[in-house]
Amino acid sequence: MNTDKIKLTLGNQAYYPAINQIKFEGKESDNPLSFKYYNEEQVVGGKTMREHFKFAVAYWHSFCGNGSDPFGPGTIRFPWDKVNDPLERAKNKMDAAFEFISKLGVPYYCFHDFDLIDEGSTIKESEQRLSKITDYAKEKQQASGIKLLWGTANVFSNPRYMNGAATNPEFDVLSYAGAQVKNALDATIKLGGENYVFWGGREGYMSLLNTNMKKEIDHLAKFLHLAKDYARGQGFRGTFFIEPKPMEPTKHQYDFDAATVIRFLNEHGLSDDFKLNIEVNHATLAQHTFQHELQVASDAGLLGSIDANRGDYQNGWDTDQFPNNPLEVTEALLVLLQNKVKLDGGINFDAKVRRNSTDYHDLFYAHIGAMDVFARSLIAADKILSDSDYLKLREERYASYNQGKGKSFDEGKLSLVDLYNHAKSIDEPLLKSGKQELFENIINQYI
Repeated sequence: MNTDKIKLTLGNQAYYPAINQIKFEGKESDNPLSFKYYNEEQVVGGKTMREHFKFAVAYWHSFCGNGSDPFGPGTIRFPWDKVNDPLERAKNKMDAAFEFISKLGVPYYCFHDFDLIDEGSTIKESEQRLSKITDYAKEKQQASGIKLLWGTANVFSNPRYMNGAATNPEFDVLSYAGAQVKNALDATIKLGGENYVFWGGREGYMSLLNTNMKKEIDHLAKFLHLAKDYARGQGFRGTFFIEPKPMEPTKHQYDFDAATVIRFLNEHGLSDDFKLNIEVNHATLAQHTFQHELQVASDAGLLGSIDANRGDYQNGWDTDQFPNNPLEVTEALLVLLQNKVKLDGGINFDAKVRRNSTDYHDLFYAHIGAMDVFARSLIAADKILSDSDYLKLREERYASYNQGKGKSFDEGKLSLVDLYNHAKSIDEPLLKSGKQELFENIINQYI
């Protein structure tokens, strides 16, 4: 294996010349540029791994994130950043992106509008730039077979959105966001995007003292209806996703967690067109587990997509690290497999290499490791469900609702007085173990 440091070059040469196609070599391989568990054609639970996951590379972190943080500038130097012309710079970045995605063997990518090309000074200029770079993206997709999983609009970074986009108190700003979302929808449809995502990065408040929360939430619902109606009118048949997050950058965001978003969708008549895109790090910021948010969305029939990453247990903010915990991912995949969830929006790696990971093969290592974690966890979760007593033990906990008065209650046939009379007729209920440690041991047995 060639272990020379990778050099990125411009022009017709490869951006990653030291990297060959990443292949499955099995867990005995010592090649760090190979998959140990992810074998895309391996069938697990009746579907190939490729079908289970629909993996996507996130354009923003992988090809825009330069390692900067609030305390210092970027540590990664992209060669395309030296190019002055915005279209040429965007094409060079896209060449690198499609080479990376092709060599990794991932079938999809996803983007924000201005990940692809720099925003212009006017809506018209931005629209023209987006049109040109999506022409180029269409060529790259056709040549490589890589598809667009979903698109979205960055309506949170520009200073104009400091008070929100769809929830902004100024109508002019809301209109500007509408124009930007229209253009992002057009770009997504043009490239055959299968879905479209909304993340309300500034849709919330910093202080209730100057906020009409009801008006802002109503405006958000109206805005989403307008976007949905426009896209449907253009022939878009994909799913729209909302990605919950509790705070950061706002003090409180209106898409706080899965339960909050589900209530919002139902209350405003959006649940027929919208589902949830659950992010691991956002779940933990809301003081939930990833599994909890998946279960809540799944129980409502509204789970459709995953941002795969993790936080740092000692940090209270969104660190967007690549997933590396088979236990956490196995428990998450148990939710998906038991509920037979079809992830229309797939699994994208909304994750970034660390600030001090400055060699370009680090990005390969990160994706390879994350894909292996999901593959390893899928195999474990499937075996837990098919080979262990896990499901039987869960069912036994609720056996009292399978017969007699317990069954009648489960079927909605008892009144509160019926419960009262039954309680009077029996002795103090015996304590019954939840066997939590046994369940935990079963999970660990198969990882």
